[in-house]
Amino acid sequence: MRESTPCMRCKLVIVTALLCLSWIGPVAAEEKGIFSPIIDVDKEKGFLFVSGDSGIVIVEASEAAKPHLDKLPISGMIDIVVEVRPGKPPLLKTWKVAGGESACKQFDGKTCQ
Repeated sequence: MRESTPCMRCKLVIVTALLCLSWIGPVAAEEKGIFSPIIDVDKEKGFLFVSGDSGIVIVEASEAAKPHLDKLPISGMIDIVVEVRPGKPPLLKTWKVAGGESACKQFDGKTCQ
């Protein structure tokens, strides 16, 4: 049986660290889709209130989304994608207004359409 050399042990540690980092990365930036009626919009503070599995979900708008919040119809149906952030409200990434009149039917994370 061969003895492991310091170089072999170093390579094993590096490979293990890289595998751990590749596993942790996707967990840190988890995205979630929510299809819900719009309960309320607080344009001044940059929040959107929708209904989720556990009741009302408060979603924080990204800097790019904040100027377009006033275009969302209260009680309209919306399909949003949020970034789940531990200890903070989910961050709004994109939306598609599925029901209701809106000057911004689709927000792709940068612009309204």
